[in-house]
Amino acid sequence: MLDLVPVRSDQTTGDALAATVSLAQVADGLGFTRFWVAEHHNMPAVAATSPPVLIAHLAAQTSSIRLGSGGVMLPNHAPLAVAEQFALLEAAHPDRIDLGIGRAPGSDPVTSMALRGAAGRDDTDIENFPQYLDDVMALMGTEGVRVAIPRQNYVLKATPAAATEPRMWLLGSSMYSAHLAAAKGLPYVFAHHFSGQGTAEALAVYRAEFQPSELTPVPVTFLTVNAVVADTSDEAAALMLPNLQLMAKLRTGQPLSALDLVEDAEAQELHPQQKELVEAGLARAVVGAPADAAAQICALAETFGVDEVMINPVASERRGTDPRTAPGRERTLELLAKELL
Repeated sequence: MLDLVPVRSDQTTGDALAATVSLAQVADGLGFTRFWVAEHHNMPAVAATSPPVLIAHLAAQTSSIRLGSGGVMLPNHAPLAVAEQFALLEAAHPDRIDLGIGRAPGSDPVTSMALRGAAGRDDTDIENFPQYLDDVMALMGTEGVRVAIPRQNYVLKATPAAATEPRMWLLGSSMYSAHLAAAKGLPYVFAHHFSGQGTAEALAVYRAEFQPSELTPVPVTFLTVNAVVADTSDEAAALMLPNLQLMAKLRTGQPLSALDLVEDAEAQELHPQQKELVEAGLARAVVGAPADAAAQICALAETFGVDEVMINPVASERRGTDPRTAPGRERTLELLAKELL
């Protein structure tokens, strides 16, 4: 599953983090394969700003589920810093760490500039993205990277004695990422939950152009999807409404806020374009009662031929819910586990 550490209007950041810890523990206990956290910045409804910090926090409070980034937005960071962070996580929690890397900034232009510092990393970072990927992989390896300097080759390593390496994935929602993942021989994750457009085309390009690598000898794919599962389809739709409205506001340039509670979302007045976006988001999400939702997930896997489906449980809550909990999101996992695991 994917988690953005959503912040509801009744929560502090600490509350949202406590709810995410509980959610990860539920996923671990139910037998889910992996739990990834995103990187977004300066968004009132998202507390997932630093994947390595979150992963360390969650890994210490779970036992076997793989923890990873969905993803680290590499243009915001120096490759060596990313390699060191994830190599250290892997050393602390061997064979439990995934490093998913993306090319998008995960923020607005002003925030991106602040993240990259006064020295001013710029658009050349996008152009250099393929090289940055190579650097991160090499730095996490046992041999490190040799840097040519006058009179010697200087060796850089993310850790002094790597025994195992994090599993690396390339994330994307465009043809660019599909071409690059194929050329690099990396596993490929398509952000179906975010765009819902071009999924089949991107996966087809990736498979057609795939170049085997030591890490990944055959193409490996999965996609992400927003999901809310409840005892009834009506309740699932009600719990999903706040997220759909938030995404509609984002896409129409409206001021953002924390995630509404269900009652507040139901009282919202949307203009026609926002209503269309809400309907489109609902159409590409998994939403419903358990058997129907499980069938939707299986259909997605079959339609796109992916190895895994990663769900982003986006349920909000009704007024009066304990702020340090997210029962709707936990219920989504529990009901799906009964059907699928």
